[in-house]
Amino acid sequence: MRAPAVSLCTLLLLGLGSCGGEHRNSIQLPVADDPTISFAVWFKVGSQNDPPGKEGLAYLTGQLIAEGSTTENSYQEILEKLYPLAASYSVRVDREMTTLTGRTHKDNLDAYYSLLTDAYLRPAFVEADFERIKTDTINYLEKVLRYSSDEELGNAALYEFVLEDTPYAHLAPGTVAGLQSISIEDVKNFHAIHYTRDNTEVAIGGGFDRSLAARLEESLNELPEGVPEAVAPSIPGPFEGRQVLLVSKPDADASISFGFPIDVHRGEPDFYALWVANSWLGEHRNQASHLFQVIRETRGLNYGDYSYIEVFPEGGSRNMPPPNVSRRQQIFEVWIRTLPSEQAHFALRAAVRELQLLVDAGMTQEEFELTRKFLTKYVIHFADTTQTRLGYAVDDRFYGIDAPGHLARFRQSMSELTLEDVNLALKTHLQYERLKIAIVTGEAESLKQALLTEAPSPMVYGSEKDAKILEEDMEIAVYPLNVSAENIRVVPVEEMFAR
Repeated sequence: MRAPAVSLCTLLLLGLGSCGGEHRNSIQLPVADDPTISFAVWFKVGSQNDPPGKEGLAYLTGQLIAEGSTTENSYQEILEKLYPLAASYSVRVDREMTTLTGRTHKDNLDAYYSLLTDAYLRPAFVEADFERIKTDTINYLEKVLRYSSDEELGNAALYEFVLEDTPYAHLAPGTVAGLQSISIEDVKNFHAIHYTRDNTEVAIGGGFDRSLAARLEESLNELPEGVPEAVAPSIPGPFEGRQVLLVSKPDADASISFGFPIDVHRGEPDFYALWVANSWLGEHRNQASHLFQVIRETRGLNYGDYSYIEVFPEGGSRNMPPPNVSRRQQIFEVWIRTLPSEQAHFALRAAVRELQLLVDAGMTQEEFELTRKFLTKYVIHFADTTQTRLGYAVDDRFYGIDAPGHLARFRQSMSELTLEDVNLALKTHLQYERLKIAIVTGEAESLKQALLTEAPSPMVYGSEKDAKILEEDMEIAVYPLNVSAENIRVVPVEEMFAR
């Protein structure tokens, strides 16, 4: 046995840092007084690796690791053994990452560790498990995503729209046609190529000892050797003007998402500067942010309005962004939550107009100071558990961010940024002329005509409004979106994610 990897570096800035072990495949986050131990096994594979016509293969493979039998236990036996331990493990499959994560109390370590390592070292790939997961995934695309949440549907439609013709274009769960074409043999072959020791890194956090860290690291020796062929970054092709995808869904209200690709990443100075501007514009679930105030608070059109400079999956159910969705290609996105279809044109105009005002005028000194003061404290909530901090440490490895890591760098940046830094980042990375817009609506044809004709979209309220609001409404109602006929398309909801 080789000597255990040790890297007990001091965590900086309220524990928001991360530190890697001496071995390249070991990420360690020791927390001496934590009675639990958190694990992460990062496989450098995701939906971008799906072969054409087999969209969903990476997802099925990952799900079979976490929700399938091993050569030692059936899936039912695994569940029965995990239950008394009050522990579990799960997987997230994204565009470039597949991450198996779990957590257990130290008292249950031996029993849990055996089950966890069996999952990624000894998957059985049982046909019954495969058919169960495949059927569930197809049902998710056909029934859940299309019909249960129009906001998530619109968000997914936007990502496919912005990233079309790249390996990022299809969702991680794949497409209906792709899933239907996948066999258990496809999964086995995909696993053999991508789940190798050279393509995997392990991470451990909490109250572990050095011997456990060494055991976890050495477990990778049981995986086969091999380095899969690299996938080039998913850089979308250029496009001009404002392009609109209308997802026609009978009787649906309107859910709007719009955005464009951006080339800025964690660890870069512009990322933190841009986050300040984005937070002021539309921090997720922050009622004080500007879009929320303009569309929801002042006019009462919907539940919330937010913006993002990184992917934020499960936005309808999460308060904080999840780790382990790191990507080389991000998009800037505005999310206008569901509102009546007759108000969609006005709300879209209002949001695009606010983006233009921000890019053209920049933030004021007062807005800047208030926002960075807020973020200095708010960032602490991004990773308030050892498990989440470990996830961020894995992401630091993805982005090549050295200790003390992204979250510590985020907090430090808040004390160093200037208003000029923020407004320059705005000018560099954000714009409003080239947008892709995805709208789920039950009034697709009438909205299409309104967009093409630039018809005014006046607001009608059930109660009195301040004269300043009504005056601004008149400007918003005729704000030009400049959508041409060749840049708008209507897609029936049943065709979404089909192939």
